[in-house]
Amino acid sequence: MTQNTENGRYEVVVVGGGAAGLSAALVLGRARRRTLIVDAGEPRNAPSAHMQGYLSRDGMSPAEFLAVGREEIARYGVELVRDRVVDADKDENEEFTVVLASGGTVRARQLVIATGLRDELPDVPGLAERFGRDVIHCPYCHGWEARDLPTGVLASSALSVHQALMVTQWSKDVRLFLHEVSESELTDTDLRRLSAAGVTVVPGKVAELVVADDRLTGVRLAGGTPSGGGTVHDRAVLYAAPNNELLLKLGAELQQTPFGAYPVIDERGLTTVPGLWAAGNAGGFAEQVINAASRGYRAGAAINGDLLFADLDAAVRV
Repeated sequence: MTQNTENGRYEVVVVGGGAAGLSAALVLGRARRRTLIVDAGEPRNAPSAHMQGYLSRDGMSPAEFLAVGREEIARYGVELVRDRVVDADKDENEEFTVVLASGGTVRARQLVIATGLRDELPDVPGLAERFGRDVIHCPYCHGWEARDLPTGVLASSALSVHQALMVTQWSKDVRLFLHEVSESELTDTDLRRLSAAGVTVVPGKVAELVVADDRLTGVRLAGGTPSGGGTVHDRAVLYAAPNNELLLKLGAELQQTPFGAYPVIDERGLTTVPGLWAAGNAGGFAEQVINAASRGYRAGAAINGDLLFADLDAAVRV
């Protein structure tokens, strides 16, 4: 594995070195494509002690999983640089210029966004500190471990109703905290379903999380102070949802889902911007580690094919 980007033009740059990014890079490396991974070293599941649902890897440490993946891509000449992408643009030649936090730039014919999601959590005291522990995002990832616990869902839009309904598969004690979402944004169908599922709708802004002995014990609503006054709802786990700025910057079309806004992608992972791909949690809310790896593999194979035929067509024109 190398960190040399002096000759800064690549066939493919992959932003993010998690399951999706490593999987895409592995396919591209084996296809003899000059590939660079830019990885900030902040995997979304880093706070988790283990990952679930990956056949043959259930319970494996995320850190161990990534270490094995990095060893594998190195065998095929894939480069990896420890850096952060702070900007990206597409020029008149249809190539991407990627700006790194270190001050360098690299260019790529194709760009894969596999950063997962930067979880832009609401500015609620205690939320970010608990993320990946008892503030979580995905019931398929964490629902079993959080089963039957008093559960909250922090609404980011009216679509969070869907998330609250899904969570009832793992806990029958669920409260939907509307936070900055108005009750008027919920439809009659939403309200009927929530009632049928036994979900309690809690209007009002969330002021803070209540933590004791390094664990979540409650959600306090605005209207009081930490010493009292604001209603506290006893909760042991809280679900919240995410976003990705780089795709927005590059002009990818987004669609609203029950878990937030995600890019419109085809079955291979191509966004509405030619040459711009999304894999893993950057492309969908249901991409657990096993799905992220699969999506990365599919994108890598599709990119190799696109590059091959683009070069052949250019040769034909000449």
